[in-house]
Amino acid sequence: MSRRAVATHPASVLVRISRSHYSTVMNAAFLSAAVIVSLLGAGWRNQAVAEIAPAAMERWLAPQEWLRDVDGPVVSLGKSGEFDDMHLFAPMVARDAGKFLLWYCGSRGAVSERIFRLGLATGEDGRHFIKHAANPVFDFGDKLHSVLTPTLLRHLDGSPMRENSRLRVWFSSTDFTDKSGRHTLHETTSEDGLNWSAPSPALLENVYAPTVLKVADGEYRMWFADVSKEPWIFRTATSRDGRAWQVAAEPVLVADQAWEQGRLFYPSVVQADGMFLMWYGSYWRGHPSNTALGFAVSSDGVKWHKHPQNPVFRPDPPRAWESHYTTSQSVMRLPDGSWRMWYAARTAPPFRHKYFSIGTARWTGPGAGK
Repeated sequence: MSRRAVATHPASVLVRISRSHYSTVMNAAFLSAAVIVSLLGAGWRNQAVAEIAPAAMERWLAPQEWLRDVDGPVVSLGKSGEFDDMHLFAPMVARDAGKFLLWYCGSRGAVSERIFRLGLATGEDGRHFIKHAANPVFDFGDKLHSVLTPTLLRHLDGSPMRENSRLRVWFSSTDFTDKSGRHTLHETTSEDGLNWSAPSPALLENVYAPTVLKVADGEYRMWFADVSKEPWIFRTATSRDGRAWQVAAEPVLVADQAWEQGRLFYPSVVQADGMFLMWYGSYWRGHPSNTALGFAVSSDGVKWHKHPQNPVFRPDPPRAWESHYTTSQSVMRLPDGSWRMWYAARTAPPFRHKYFSIGTARWTGPGAGK
């Protein structure tokens, strides 16, 4: 069994960068902030993010060492003729009655003609899964719109937060043949995870990859990628019932770290130890055709502090099935305090398969007090 550590930029690199520029900064104190940033470069900017973060966040901004503890994908493309024989991504994982339930989006056909439906795989340990014989278990119902990037209402440990004895899921949808690129937010519910209610009418426009949490006061909070224009950014919204949403006027996260190029996508948010934690994707500057995952922490879900060593999780070139993309992730904290992530991956170009496989990795957590 392989246990491959995902390297991050060591903190010492940032220290060396800051020291090497110390005298320059002191001598240039009269310069504008913009000029100083230009002199110091991206390494100093990222270090500054950690320095201004409140002390309570410090342990979350320490290095993250994610270990891939499987030798291959945990879910792979289906056999020829099956609903997921060309594309699969966006794992949505729960832990219920001693089992891991992994729903995912799968599709057939060419990239431009794909229509995603929802599949289900189950397993005992989070690393080995068997696809359900009834797949696909849910589709939009009109043979045009895809079921994309679902998010399940659940607790930090992955257990479902049932409402009226039902699972509750929100998802994005689009018709890939529609050149407008319109994406809409919908919801569906289920008693057993196999039989789902018909999709709701559109609840919001321009929503992709939502994450929904129900916080202590009963309010629903959502973070999502706003795809109304380029570059994509992250917004947040609140609701009292999970159907009528009020979107905040200002974005909560934009691409502003040196590694991020263009869009931000796939915000995956959990609430732990009084903090909101987000893993998110972006194109990786300097690495053509690659994406990677960054991390940010927030005390209120609005003002976020990005990790100074982003990206914290990266493609692994020796593993062909995940050599270029690691995105559309689902994260939970397990009972022993460790964390597990499931993520979609892509092989090297040309991208005949929009996504190719689903992998998993484990992190022991941020240290004492987790």
